[in-house]
Amino acid sequence: MVDDARSSAALAGKHLVLGVTGSIAVYKAVGVLRALRDQGATVSVVMTRGATKFMTPLTFDVLSGHRVVTDLFDAHAVMPHLTLAENADAVLVAPATANFLAKAALGLADDVLTTMLLNARCPVIVAPAMDGDMWTHPTVMQHVDMLRARGTVVLDPEVGPLASGRVAQGRLPAEAKVLEAVHAALRPQADWRGQRVLVSAGPTQEPIDPVRFLSNRSSGKMGYAIAAAVRARGGDVVLVTGPSALVPPPGVTTVHVTTAKEMAEALSQHFSSCTVLIMAAAVADFRPRVTVSEKLKKQGRSELELALEATPDILAMLSAKRTSQVVVGFAAETEQVLSHAKEKLKGKGLDLIVANDVTQPGGGFGSDDNAAVILSATGEQRVCGLMPKRRLADEILNAVRDLCLMAPRGVSIVE
Repeated sequence: MVDDARSSAALAGKHLVLGVTGSIAVYKAVGVLRALRDQGATVSVVMTRGATKFMTPLTFDVLSGHRVVTDLFDAHAVMPHLTLAENADAVLVAPATANFLAKAALGLADDVLTTMLLNARCPVIVAPAMDGDMWTHPTVMQHVDMLRARGTVVLDPEVGPLASGRVAQGRLPAEAKVLEAVHAALRPQADWRGQRVLVSAGPTQEPIDPVRFLSNRSSGKMGYAIAAAVRARGGDVVLVTGPSALVPPPGVTTVHVTTAKEMAEALSQHFSSCTVLIMAAAVADFRPRVTVSEKLKKQGRSELELALEATPDILAMLSAKRTSQVVVGFAAETEQVLSHAKEKLKGKGLDLIVANDVTQPGGGFGSDDNAAVILSATGEQRVCGLMPKRRLADEILNAVRDLCLMAPRGVSIVE
């Protein structure tokens, strides 16, 4: 059950579109619909052809009080894919199948629901439900990442008994979690409005020759999640990113770089105009002293020695020349995580550092989840257990916001 703040009038005056796709969990969408209506929302229901195989539209007709839309070419509705999206305060798709996630991520539009999404300019919340092996399939995970990068709220399915008889992650999120996501989307935070945040993300690549380079396992997911979180909370963002397969979040100014030198130059260019720097990039510590102009050949060699030199310490350099900026670093460690993070926090003169063990199961480089301890220069610690990186991004922003309140030399981030 939701708390008292979610009263019967909590969604009064809001027009929502409930998209229902062809999952066995369709029956749970009835409860979601009733809860939305009980809180005062006007709800229009859109069902895919697959959804109608599990439940007839009549049930949703009666409970919503509006004719369910099932056909892009419905003669009884005037361009439903346009009018529904234009009038909606939010779109909720529950349950969402793997097929729907693929089409939504790739922008395919072969039915009224996916066509409507291309015209939606309101918050979109997606609650997946499918078999566990489907949810963890790399292609599905890629589509989820694409949607989240564009600002779509994709909830994680819950672990429990599935229709297949297995116990795995794939159950439609609990009704209370779905409703909470709708409420959060309809009352977005604006506590970072007026702030200009400089975020770095991803790895750097240091060339050895035209086809080889030194790099690391960073995917950029944490930095991209932070950029998306700042933008969602009203801030302006400049994202300086190393090579990454991710799509930059909408509304974010993005600067693409390759090497540590290029990242240092780009960050230096924007640093003076920012109020907060969040250095989430995994910058290479070393680079080849000499880059060869032609591909190194293996023939005739039994070994190869590379002379390396240190790359610029970007974080220390920027921290040393700041004026009023709040500076946040990351410590990706494999052992003695807290002690190493504290040394880095003090040694580089940071306000905050996010420490995480990159060897932890389910977290670290390339993962969608992460766990961290956020340490401040004033000695405070926040322990964040394993959670989606987008959620951790908000926890980091909360810590920075509170830090600025406690340390007046920083810029206040509370309206």
